[in-house]
Amino acid sequence: MLEKRIYQNVRIGSNATLGEYVIIGLPPIGREDGELETVIGDNAVIRSHTVIYAGNKIGAGFQTGHHVLVREMNVIGDNVSIGTGSVIEHRVHLHDGVRIHSKAFIPEYTTIEQEAWIGPNVVVTNATYPLAPGAKDSLKGAHIKKKAKVGANSTLLPGIVIGTNSLVGAGTVVTKNVPDGKVVAGNPARIINDIKNLPY
Repeated sequence: MLEKRIYQNVRIGSNATLGEYVIIGLPPIGREDGELETVIGDNAVIRSHTVIYAGNKIGAGFQTGHHVLVREMNVIGDNVSIGTGSVIEHRVHLHDGVRIHSKAFIPEYTTIEQEAWIGPNVVVTNATYPLAPGAKDSLKGAHIKKKAKVGANSTLLPGIVIGTNSLVGAGTVVTKNVPDGKVVAGNPARIINDIKNLPY
């Protein structure tokens, strides 16, 4: 097994599988090694080249693909899966049963509720005017509610709410909140159906 690095003040539960070159507990800039506690629950599967910064609280059954980056100070529930090449920025809340597919980008201050599903190459944004003066003081990620599904290659604008059990079609650009139980698609997104009319 090739080298992995576990920093100080990291607690990993039982039956964990850690791949090659995994890094856990990396302190963010301005913090010392071990200053922030990092907790990962039982039965984790953390695949090669995953980097998890310090200060994360992660539940049981956590899984990553290869080359996943999880920044600091996130709260991640039980049975969460993050796919290969995805990036989770800091101060994100992922509830139980969230599944994030490969190469997704989830920025600061995003909340994803129970059993929501994020397709590959989804980009969530949080800055209305990037690089504008004060932009970092007004960051607002999306709020993706329970059992919502966001299709591949979709883009969510800052502060968008994706309603409970709704569906965002592949390639959609979401500029306004999506109501509960609706299907949206297009650029910009528009309601095209009701989830109860779909064959699942």
